[in-house]
Amino acid sequence: MSMDPLLLRARGLWEDLARVPASFAPPGGVNVVVSPDSGLCPVGWVGAVALGGAAIVTVPTESTTLIVRKALARLSVEAIVDGTSVWEVLPIARALGPAALSYLSPGGFRPVEAGALLVEQLPAGHPELRHLEKVAGDEDAGEAALDEITSPAFVVREQGQVVAAAGYRAWPSRTAHIGVLTAPAVRGQGLARVTGSATVAHALAAGLLPQWRARPPASRRVAASLGFEELGFQLSIEII
Repeated sequence: MSMDPLLLRARGLWEDLARVPASFAPPGGVNVVVSPDSGLCPVGWVGAVALGGAAIVTVPTESTTLIVRKALARLSVEAIVDGTSVWEVLPIARALGPAALSYLSPGGFRPVEAGALLVEQLPAGHPELRHLEKVAGDEDAGEAALDEITSPAFVVREQGQVVAAAGYRAWPSRTAHIGVLTAPAVRGQGLARVTGSATVAHALAAGLLPQWRARPPASRRVAASLGFEELGFQLSIEII
């Protein structure tokens, strides 16, 4: 049976990010490869990405390979990226994630009308985006990573101040990695969906694959409302 085109494209992205010859294992399997420069995780860490019931795991050194492969052999693909089970089989110092990985095909996009809201464009790096990040706090600003976008920022104002913004960073394999940020005082009003929708429309018009990576449940709900399909998870771990 042929693989879903969206899953195939998403897997191709992470195979490229492994930065060594690597491919996803057959269903239920895990491929562990050595990649000191892996884009699946911070330098020197172990990176795991599971998509469609199979996984790629990158390790920084040959010596780490044996440890990781033996430990992960006890776990299912789902358990490898669930953020809990790996702590039981590996000596972990720190972890990032798990983060859900969601993707969108042009036919699955459910755009959100701005209604009475005015969605403006600001250039990446605009000072008003930095102000919004300060208002939102380090954790949420880090999750959105608007300081890394390469697209215009799509913003909504309230009383002259930018209170919600979204944009994307150009990733390999013609992928648009989307980030969305809303000021705490105006959350729950649908502003993330409005700015996110404008960003997705821009990415699709450029022929890019929209990717939404999120840990907070609220962010995952926004992605689902726009038509994103949650295909898997990413987890990065630093071994002691």
